[in-house]
Amino acid sequence: MKISKETLDVLKNFATINGGMQFKTGNKLSTISSGKNILAKATIKDSFPEDFCVYDLNQFLSVYSVNKDPEVEFEESNVIFKNGRSKTKYRKTPKHMIVTPPEKELNLPSVDASFQFKQDDYYSIMDSAKILKSPHIAIESDGDSVKLSCFDAKDDSAHTNTIEVADGNGKSFKVVFLTENFKMIMGTYDVQISFKGLSSFKNTAIDLQYWIAFEAKESKVS
Repeated sequence: MKISKETLDVLKNFATINGGMQFKTGNKLSTISSGKNILAKATIKDSFPEDFCVYDLNQFLSVYSVNKDPEVEFEESNVIFKNGRSKTKYRKTPKHMIVTPPEKELNLPSVDASFQFKQDDYYSIMDSAKILKSPHIAIESDGDSVKLSCFDAKDDSAHTNTIEVADGNGKSFKVVFLTENFKMIMGTYDVQISFKGLSSFKNTAIDLQYWIAFEAKESKVS
């Protein structure tokens, strides 16, 4: 099989969430962070012919890249990358050696707020967080509007940046995330928030979804 650019892009993103990867037969990919506070799932263009795991996904992708769009084949213990006279055997890893996502479908326990997070706003807040070295991102509402902020929840004197992103639904809240947990591929997302500690970000262009837990101690919900 060949691995498409679109699938490679998803895999590169998933490698930022978890260094290990469980591939399953078919065209579905999923991963979960070691702290189990980020879950991501995608439907891809390609279809893998069997289940297998890799311990270091970035290395696996680098081997694919250095072989320059190789043909990928599968043996009992190895993934084979073949291109012309070059052939690389890449060892599969036992499932118990990596953190794997749950089999059960994840659903939010409730939907207490929702809005659309546009790509331009995503670029802006992430760039600001990087420049200002903000460790936290907040989604907050006074009931009339929804805003995103990058800031330091433990330092009131730190720099901040705020963007108004949507109309409110009458509810006041503030949910706070670690900036390092915003791992989504750049794009526009339909966002749903459960005040019970979990949020969902669903990409509007491709079949890609993230679930991210927020920081309960820093958040204010009713």
